[in-house]
Amino acid sequence: MFCRELNRGKCKTYLLACERTRRAVLIDPLKENSGRYIAVAAYHGFRLDYLIDTHTHADHRSGTFDLADLTDAKVVMERHAPAPHVALHVTNGDVIEVGDLRIKVLSTPGHTPDGISLAVDGRVFTGDALLIGGTGRADFPGGDAGQQYDGIMNALFTLPDDTVVLPAHDYRGNHSSTIGIEKASNPRVAGHTRAQYIDLMANLGLALPDKIQEALQANQSAIDDDSLKFPDLTQLNAIRQTSPSELNARIKAGNAPAIIDVREQDEYKDELGHLPGSRLIPLRVLPAKAAELDNLKGSEIVLVCRSGVRSTTAAAILTGLGFEHVSNLKGGMLEWNEAGLPVDR
Repeated sequence: MFCRELNRGKCKTYLLACERTRRAVLIDPLKENSGRYIAVAAYHGFRLDYLIDTHTHADHRSGTFDLADLTDAKVVMERHAPAPHVALHVTNGDVIEVGDLRIKVLSTPGHTPDGISLAVDGRVFTGDALLIGGTGRADFPGGDAGQQYDGIMNALFTLPDDTVVLPAHDYRGNHSSTIGIEKASNPRVAGHTRAQYIDLMANLGLALPDKIQEALQANQSAIDDDSLKFPDLTQLNAIRQTSPSELNARIKAGNAPAIIDVREQDEYKDELGHLPGSRLIPLRVLPAKAAELDNLKGSEIVLVCRSGVRSTTAAAILTGLGFEHVSNLKGGMLEWNEAGLPVDR
């Protein structure tokens, strides 16, 4: 197995390949280094099959979508990932085949709701769940320190002690560790109960990454458009959340609000389906098409997407444009389907 980190910086990107078949995968690529990755793969004679983000990144732009446009590789993310254009959604226990390699997906949310780790041949790529001598912060929107602790303890720390740990970030010049070392000496988790970990993570007092809006929301939406001004976190947090059961009850009672689906056309028609009576206006064109909704400025509107993330952004955009009664479908089409509620396909 070929395994190499390609960035040599704080953000880590790994090229993983089967040397017999020359099939390869990139893990957590950076947008600005896309050309380098293609060149390295070509130099070694590797063909990229998959581009995997272990989570939705908040401190840099993901390179997965650019690389998917430039190659035949498929974008892979966890099923709760909010971004469009993901060719393969995975969940805990799934196996991704790359030549002779069998990459097992481990669910490790908490830093973000869509966090995964990837275990293969004595290595585990831990994303931002488990770092070397640390863990990823859990105070981003959707973060959950308790879930993070559970994933580390129940998924990562059950691996053999000699498993090599390869995280998505390192800020101290480290390259790798092992599960055994992290179990014994990681100051965030070693010897800490779940409650102690949650308390510790709630009091870190970390500043938000620079340009978090430009990175996080662009990665969530796969929109590469500098003219689109994303709402800030205060605006996003002010959006009212409507539960699937609440919206379904209103639809059944004949008192449905206007429903705007902000996914892409292919998603609107995919296996999750769409809400009966909904109107499709993709997020990337919503600001330009908002004038078409002027007759709804005084009406109730519910925004919908895959997991409720892009639609929260859309709701904040409409609110900023003067729409008075806007809410977001909490959990999006994923929660709607999990509740067994009716969809059109």
